[in-house]
Amino acid sequence: MSDSYSSLGERLEGLLQVETFPPPAGFAARAQVPDLAVYEQAAADPEAWWAAQARERLHWDTPFSAVLDDTNPPFYTWFADGTINVSYNCLDRHVLAGRGDRVAFYWRGEEGEEREITYAQLLDDVQRLANALKARGIRKGDVVGIYLPMIPEVVVAMLACARIGAPHTVVFGGFAPTAVRERLEVSQAKALIVADGARRKGKFIPVKQPVDEVIADLPDLETVVVVRSAGAECAMRPGRDVWFEDLIAGADPVCPAEPMAAEHPLFLLYSSGSTAKPKGILHTTGGYLTGVTTTMAMVFDLDVDNDVFWCTADVGWITGHSYIVYGPLANGCTSVMFEGAPDYPDRDIWWEIVERYRVTVFYTAPTAIRACMKWGEDYPAKHDLSSMRLLGTVGEPINPKAWLWYHAVIGGERCPIVDTWWQTETGAIMISTLPGLIPAKPGSASLPLPGVSAALVDESGSEIGQGSGLLALTRPWPSMLRTLYNDPDRYVQTYFGRFGPGTYFAGDGTRRDEDGYFWITGRVDDVINVSGHRLSTAEIESALVSTPRSRKPRSSPPPTT
Repeated sequence: MSDSYSSLGERLEGLLQVETFPPPAGFAARAQVPDLAVYEQAAADPEAWWAAQARERLHWDTPFSAVLDDTNPPFYTWFADGTINVSYNCLDRHVLAGRGDRVAFYWRGEEGEEREITYAQLLDDVQRLANALKARGIRKGDVVGIYLPMIPEVVVAMLACARIGAPHTVVFGGFAPTAVRERLEVSQAKALIVADGARRKGKFIPVKQPVDEVIADLPDLETVVVVRSAGAECAMRPGRDVWFEDLIAGADPVCPAEPMAAEHPLFLLYSSGSTAKPKGILHTTGGYLTGVTTTMAMVFDLDVDNDVFWCTADVGWITGHSYIVYGPLANGCTSVMFEGAPDYPDRDIWWEIVERYRVTVFYTAPTAIRACMKWGEDYPAKHDLSSMRLLGTVGEPINPKAWLWYHAVIGGERCPIVDTWWQTETGAIMISTLPGLIPAKPGSASLPLPGVSAALVDESGSEIGQGSGLLALTRPWPSMLRTLYNDPDRYVQTYFGRFGPGTYFAGDGTRRDEDGYFWITGRVDDVINVSGHRLSTAEIESALVSTPRSRKPRSSPPPTT
């Protein structure tokens, strides 16, 4: 064991004795949300508070007068008589305000390629693709599938769809072609935007060719737009297939953003179909954009003129939708987008990118943090990470030792950490610290955000003040899913069948401490029953990684005999 590791190990052991980490004084003094009164204001009148966020943070073509309609629970609507365009809010208004030259994305390719895409450039490509899709017969309400790697064209495709009111359904690039077919078929998609191929750790992976083999007989699919991403040869079906670059080159450069009803569908995001038919989670326009714009600004303490934000997720997941595309762009900030893996070409690539683009706010998953722990602190130590001022985690509970490693090695013990809890269904962050106001506890997602009502409940749905139980959301919020696509009965049964139409059951277990902090313990269907004790995956993983000989637990199939 090296001296540096011994020193770090001793430091982490010492930090494990620290229960709370208050916001650093310098951070708190400059925080974008400086006053705890925000919680009181939101609690006093949640509807009025959310309406104020929607009006102050977004441009509405038709101002809304209705806020929440809860007359038909659990089919809630927000801002229903208003009209708004997501693409306009993410692009046009920033360009019209004179910020067209601001970088929207620093894009880094897997082999080190670099592109800077400004808001003006992004708007130009989005308008051209929107017009091209309309010329191919795509109309408001038609579903468009997107199956692309982490390249700028995926953002162009999403915003072009939003501009003309065509709900998009993005398929994670790591899914098999059969998953693409399944999602296109159940959503009756009229178009697919796909890459010729993709790159992964130096290897070429064909994309369009295997997709072609499974979509040929889809009756509703009329257009396939192919992005040259990896320079792959691929067959083009006459009349159906067209190259992305040719399509936008010949398109009209002006496409006015069409005002959409606030409840118009923005996108479908399908859950995994490994255990049942995939659930098509439907998010709509005005409420979703209100939720992600507000939480992006508040949770990440966003300074739009100075911050460089990097969410390491894939756009194929809700985290990428909300905090790579819609949240950052609606706020007008600069982000990083990376095509590759965290260990290619070497295990310091993330930290090289942080240093290269002077990233200030970094948002990643606990799984990735634990992988970095396993690789060792020498990799981040090669690079200057002093630009970073705030760290975040997403996707699963983080065990205290990983939190402290992140705090010490990546944050230099100076950066607050926002441990965020939310779901595909919630659309936006629900539970997290506000980093300039609320002390953090390693391993705890902390408190519900302003405007969010979360509760610890028992098996019957009765609220528990403190202890262990189930996590529920007891009041509607703007960014919540509206239904499951073409399956409203399943929507009711899955999310509101347990406790009634007024209480959303998250499917997660949690405990709540004496300060009201939530400690998420994982999915309630992922437990091991030992002598009457229900042990969650999060609790088991935390215990494993806390032992000196273990850094990254994993599951393995039982040996065959």
